[in-house]
Amino acid sequence: MLFSDTYKTIEGESNGLFKDRGSRFIAIAIPVTSQEEIKTRLAELRKEYHDARHHCFAWVLGPDRQTWRVSDDGEPSGTAGKPILAQINSRELTNIMIVVIRYFGGTLLGVGGLINAYRSAAADALGTATVVEKHLMEKWTVTFPYESMNDVMKVLRDESCSQSEHRYSGTDVTVEIMFRVSRADNLTGRLNKISGLQMKWLATL
Repeated sequence: MLFSDTYKTIEGESNGLFKDRGSRFIAIAIPVTSQEEIKTRLAELRKEYHDARHHCFAWVLGPDRQTWRVSDDGEPSGTAGKPILAQINSRELTNIMIVVIRYFGGTLLGVGGLINAYRSAAADALGTATVVEKHLMEKWTVTFPYESMNDVMKVLRDESCSQSEHRYSGTDVTVEIMFRVSRADNLTGRLNKISGLQMKWLATL
């Protein structure tokens, strides 16, 4: 399987609602980028909806969508977190968390009713979300002799790199560049052939 640096997520927060026999299921879909951010947002929602019976959720992180977690938060096992996750996976989304907050209406819904409720609430939130396609990017600094400027610029243009303003130090030039991960091998291979050039990795975004 070829590596893909393209992934789908949601542009911003969106909300959904499902009601059944007095119970209300409030769904909130949130774009996230780290487990620390997830913990913070969960704590905020638990505080905001402190009087709710359950705060169930599912989240997925990373372009490969291999980092994930679900929580039934006191509901019968498999009736909340997994149905929420299934809605995320059916749309092949990542870097997203959906929290479904339940206000109990006094009537038990049963396993089937709960699965349908959490699935429907999550689907409603995603139905109003804007899905965007993003690319996994790498950021590097490149330092090279001034006389190599034309050669370096040609490579950066060919490989569709974005770049910061040039910084000059004596006869050397330094620039920060960003490019898609899928272009990394080809780009670094071409740049490393330029005499006197040095590259330093900064981050994967």
